[in-house]
Amino acid sequence: MAERTFVMAKPDGVGRRLVGEMVRRFESRGLKLVGLKMQVMPKDLAKAHYAEHAEKPFFGELVSFITSGPTVQMVWEGLNAVEAVRKMNGATNCLKAEIGTIRGDFGLSVQNNLVHASDSVETAQREIALYFKQEELWDYAMPDGHWL
Repeated sequence: MAERTFVMAKPDGVGRRLVGEMVRRFESRGLKLVGLKMQVMPKDLAKAHYAEHAEKPFFGELVSFITSGPTVQMVWEGLNAVEAVRKMNGATNCLKAEIGTIRGDFGLSVQNNLVHASDSVETAQREIALYFKQEELWDYAMPDGHWL
């Protein structure tokens, strides 16, 4: 059964013109794009997004970074979408990310790590609901769906 996951191109991913590359990789893998938007994230939304880190000393840095420029929010759908996207993104610390992953190919730091993805189906549901109304998500047939 297909699942949905949330992905966000962070300000450094947008600023370095890597959004198209991210979309290309996810589409090439066979995932289906069902939601897409771009915004400079308001601080209250950033705080809600990173709520689990609110008591940690680096919380302010997370909020400052994610609100520092445009971000692109995406919802991807497919078999094991959460796991597939996380593997494609690579380790959070770009220097430890495998070559062939987004972070391994393009990243050089921990905080400026280009892309965020949900770590579980439950987290994906929470994050999708933060950024998208139900009517902003699309359900459509893919002509190659029988191959995936």
